[in-house]
Amino acid sequence: MSMRIFALLACCLLAACGKVNQENYSKLEAGMSKQEVESLLGAPGECAGALGMTSCTWGDDKAYISVQYAGDKVMLFSGKGLK
Repeated sequence: MSMRIFALLACCLLAACGKVNQENYSKLEAGMSKQEVESLLGAPGECAGALGMTSCTWGDDKAYISVQYAGDKVMLFSGKGLK
């Protein structure tokens, strides 16, 4: 049973990483909502924020997309190692 859970978790993580690419990065735009970004990239791996500002990251150390929100809207975004 635990091996099934591990396999499912691994598949989910690989699927999320598969969305961290240049094609999806080029679809990001300032003003998009969090919901729009998450429908494109999936759930973020990490988010942190304060005072209405939030920064979320998808991917890993080698390839990632980072999005900064003001409230619910994209203000800035960046990426590294995208193919």
